[in-house]
Amino acid sequence: MENTRRMLYNKRERVMHMDKKERFKRYLLFIISLFFIGLGIAMTKRAELGISPVSSVANVMSIKFQALSFGTWAMFVNFTFLLGQILVLRRRFELRQLLQIPLTFIYGYFTDFGVWLMQFIPNETYVGRLLLVVGGCVVLAFGITLGVIANIILNSPEAFIKTLADTTKIEFGIMKIIFDVCWVSVSIILSLFFFGGKIVGTREGTVITAILVGLIVKSLSRLLRRPLERLLVSRPAEAT
Repeated sequence: MENTRRMLYNKRERVMHMDKKERFKRYLLFIISLFFIGLGIAMTKRAELGISPVSSVANVMSIKFQALSFGTWAMFVNFTFLLGQILVLRRRFELRQLLQIPLTFIYGYFTDFGVWLMQFIPNETYVGRLLLVVGGCVVLAFGITLGVIANIILNSPEAFIKTLADTTKIEFGIMKIIFDVCWVSVSIILSLFFFGGKIVGTREGTVITAILVGLIVKSLSRLLRRPLERLLVSRPAEAT
């Protein structure tokens, strides 16, 4: 947890001191991470056993209002998180965080692509759906790990949680748990309201995702951080 906190608070200084080549590689890795995040979320959605907490509200809205795709609703929700950052931070909001806007569009596109791709995966049996949830957790965790290692900018949900953690002086990990519980509660309330007292889109898969993804991210970070950092960090040319 201490390493995670240090990474979050030193992000600004890290970006300022990297050269253009390294910055490009880190942004490229971050965009790749968005692809796997979108694909992992699409896999859990295909399982129809519930989805990750941060995507739960978008999931309910996409089931109720199907004129807009799941990826579009996810974009709207992320824009809400960005607006939340602006309202909380006000003058302390860094303009570079507006990069979340184009990255959110990319994330929405990747998510819809993943949903389209997953329609060809069978989900008739409960065991098959559970496997989709677990597989989605692995893919989602892989994407999150790449984004963390890229260390260039936070996704809108994580940036909003960090904003709340910084403002309230609550540890990021604790605030993440509080946020997940509150956001899932909002999705349940919306579901009860829109579907006549029924809970739709939030099930055991939501709990599985909430537990597994963080554990897998920790394992993948230990495995991938060093080799990827060697690829990302630009080294000065040796003197001849």
